[in-house]
Amino acid sequence: MCRTKTLKVILLGPSLLQQGGISNYEKLFLDYAPSEVHISHIVTHQEGAIAIKIMVFLRAIYKFLWMLIKEEVDIVQLEISQRGSVFRQAIMALVAWVFHKPIILHAHGSQFHVFYAELAKWMQQLLGWVFCKCQRLIVLSESWKSFYIENLGLKPDQVVVFYNPVKIPAEVPLRSVSRKVNLLFLGRIGQRKGAFDLIKAFSILPTEYKNRSSMIMAGDGDIEQARNLVTTLNLENYIKLPGWIGSDERDILLTEADVFVLPSYNEGLPLAMLEAMAWELPVIVTSVGGIPEIVTQSDNGLIVNPGNVEQLSDAVKSLIENEALRLSLGSKARTSVFALDIKNHWVSFLDLYRSVLNVR
Repeated sequence: MCRTKTLKVILLGPSLLQQGGISNYEKLFLDYAPSEVHISHIVTHQEGAIAIKIMVFLRAIYKFLWMLIKEEVDIVQLEISQRGSVFRQAIMALVAWVFHKPIILHAHGSQFHVFYAELAKWMQQLLGWVFCKCQRLIVLSESWKSFYIENLGLKPDQVVVFYNPVKIPAEVPLRSVSRKVNLLFLGRIGQRKGAFDLIKAFSILPTEYKNRSSMIMAGDGDIEQARNLVTTLNLENYIKLPGWIGSDERDILLTEADVFVLPSYNEGLPLAMLEAMAWELPVIVTSVGGIPEIVTQSDNGLIVNPGNVEQLSDAVKSLIENEALRLSLGSKARTSVFALDIKNHWVSFLDLYRSVLNVR
């Protein structure tokens, strides 16, 4: 079948102004969309009061129905997380199914397995039925692929693994040996991403290593709780929590950092980690979600067990004291994410779109 016209895709997901990994992914995805694809982004969720959330979703349903009725739509693509996101996007998926549109679900939820386990059996079965209506389910790792096949009843050929993409900077800084070692955490401040564990791990460093380092923890979430912990542990001179930052500020922090730390308890495949690796930073991470498929222990990063504060502190200490190890891990980290460049990601997506539409 020959196809020369532009592919028309409806992308349903959270607001681009929202803070979080899915919104960051959407922005990168849309910024690099090729000319042969026209994407209409419909906002299905926006942070705020319940009334605002309901209004945004109802408006999304209206706009979605209008486009399905009035316009030619080739593919419906839904960015999905967990909890409320699942129910919202399940409704949208059923609408697309009624209109006989090919459906691509893109699963980002780092705690979807926890959410799924909490559902009643009939709700699990209903959710599995909805998921099975999609032509493809995109997941972030092989481990997540196994989960969705085993638990939601999808066929293996329905589920494809697309690692999160990253924008590779053309140049990275030469990191000076004459200054302190700057540690960096990027992400939602809270228990899930191990933010409090990281503060505690820093607190048990020998004084010599504290004096040789500093740490910035940037992100939204439980910021005041983290600041209180920093104060309680007398770490105000070492740890700063600036709150949520924009992409330009993020790139500055990545330029100035020497080590990236993300000791999460649950993850899909964190964009912040991939960005740090692209900036040639050594990473200290945990073996959760898709991380072990990207990071190999002592090769392109260090892996610690979630919740093990002493092990985390030892890993931080080893990179503060060993510049050669920092540089080696960072160099290999950057090389290892070249294949995840956003341009390559779009090549894979075009192939996926064509396979769903059976276009050659």
